Amino acid sequence: MPRFIGNECVSCGTCEPECPVSAISKGTDTYVIAQDECINCGSCEAVCPVGAITEIEE
Repeated sequence: MPRFIGNECVSCGTCEPECPVSAISKGTDTYVIAQDECINCGSCEAVCPVGAITEIEE
């Protein structure tokens, strides 16, 4: 499952350079992950200082 950035995001930008496929970008209020590009590697989740990035559960 792809990753998701929740409302806890403080827009610090730490996650963006960690994404190996450039699926993370600055959104209106928070950073966002392009679900069709995310390869679910977890690199972004590992560096998020507030724990805003999680795996999408269906």
